[in-house]
Amino acid sequence: MNLRFDDQTVIVTGAAHGFGRAIAQAFAALGARVHACDVLTAELEQTRAGASGHVETHVLDVTDPAAVRDVLGSLGAVRVLVNNAGGVLGQVGAPLETVTAQMWNDIIAVNLSAAFYCAQAVAPGMKAARAGRIVNISSGAGLGASLTGIQAYSSAKAGLINLTRQLCHELGAWDITVNCVAPGFVRSNPSTERQWQSYGEDGQRRLVEGIALKRLGSPEDIASAVLFFASEAAGWVSGQVLSVDGGK
Repeated sequence: MNLRFDDQTVIVTGAAHGFGRAIAQAFAALGARVHACDVLTAELEQTRAGASGHVETHVLDVTDPAAVRDVLGSLGAVRVLVNNAGGVLGQVGAPLETVTAQMWNDIIAVNLSAAFYCAQAVAPGMKAARAGRIVNISSGAGLGASLTGIQAYSSAKAGLINLTRQLCHELGAWDITVNCVAPGFVRSNPSTERQWQSYGEDGQRRLVEGIALKRLGSPEDIASAVLFFASEAAGWVSGQVLSVDGGK
């Protein structure tokens, strides 16, 4: 399969490191005009500097709907939107009764509401062009209990899967596909590295032994799945969730 995205405008949120960086750089290497968005200015610049193609950076809080409209609305005709922003925001698993409303709302905002705001911002242009690809990055936590133990995280990632299915039906008449990638555990950023270290040697061994391929994946494995969903090869694929987890 020869994947190319020459001169297509691609937006990747959460592009400062991990999955987002790998996705942004993969699209740029295949000819896309990539707009990398995040709140981490220095790390965004590293994403741009490490790319072998066109990457522009935007410091953007995707939980702010007005800011999302302003930035994404200024980018012209968007062909591909990758909603990758998310994470645990430094939180760790805590008993239900100790979780504050702010802790809950913050994780829902960045993992679920942000994807809605971004899709909302690009939908009019995609409809006008009668073409578009939206790819949401959920998690294995959206398909079952989260290894993080964080109630809001698994709930938000599950909600993102159903948002994918809902938007698939709403936008399909304009030839806009909406799909979802659900990664397994990957050591991709500071949060997942801290999580990995917290398991200790025994926990790390059990995690890897529970994977059919007996190894962890990489951010590039996730990027490859996104490239497929964004490509012409996936033109009749929509509303789907692809687990990229080494086999469970």
